[in-house]
Amino acid sequence: MIPNLIRRFVIMAVAVPLAAAGARKLSERLEAKRGSTRATRLLRQGADTLQGLRPQKKRRFSFR
Repeated sequence: MIPNLIRRFVIMAVAVPLAAAGARKLSERLEAKRGSTRATRLLRQGADTLQGLRPQKKRRFSFR
């Protein structure tokens, strides 16, 4: 039970943000080389989705 919990934590804390950053960087490089394509848009959208899996930090004084 404990190893499964640790594995989930490592995946959510390390692997998911790295995957999102890698997809975003790959999308930027492909876009710079070939322009905007369906693949680059899907990579960026996937990175945004992965980034959204992490809970947002609570702000103490939010004026929005």
